[in-house]
Amino acid sequence: MSLKARITDDMKAAMRARETDRLGTIRLLLAAIKQREVDDRVELDDAAVTAVVDKMIKQRKDSISQFEQAGRDDLVAKEKAEVDVLVAYMPAQLSEAEVAAEVQKAVAEAGATGPQDMGKVMGLVKARLAGRADMTAVSGLVKAALAPK
Repeated sequence: MSLKARITDDMKAAMRARETDRLGTIRLLLAAIKQREVDDRVELDDAAVTAVVDKMIKQRKDSISQFEQAGRDDLVAKEKAEVDVLVAYMPAQLSEAEVAAEVQKAVAEAGATGPQDMGKVMGLVKARLAGRADMTAVSGLVKAALAPK
């Protein structure tokens, strides 16, 4: 079953169970997927749907930090609940050791020698780890691996 079909099934289940908050989040996700399909005039595959989910999670996390600074605990709770629903559609996250191993492998493949090769390494790593690791943390690991000794 494709990820998009699973999301649609979950929406139907949330309707039946009358889970209004979960239903609202899933509807927002399906709307974002549909918008991307209309804009690009393509049917999204699982990787593209995962990218949409990842983007929505990033938006929610950014909102959470801004709401916390403003002292809006009610909105923080709402955004965190949405993140919890969205995370269920992401692939399993890799451990730090697995991410570090992938970074070292990419550095070796790219023949990277210093910070100037960060773009090459990130290109390789991003393709392999998209959706399975926090790319901000991965970027930090790549910087550390390429830092002059």
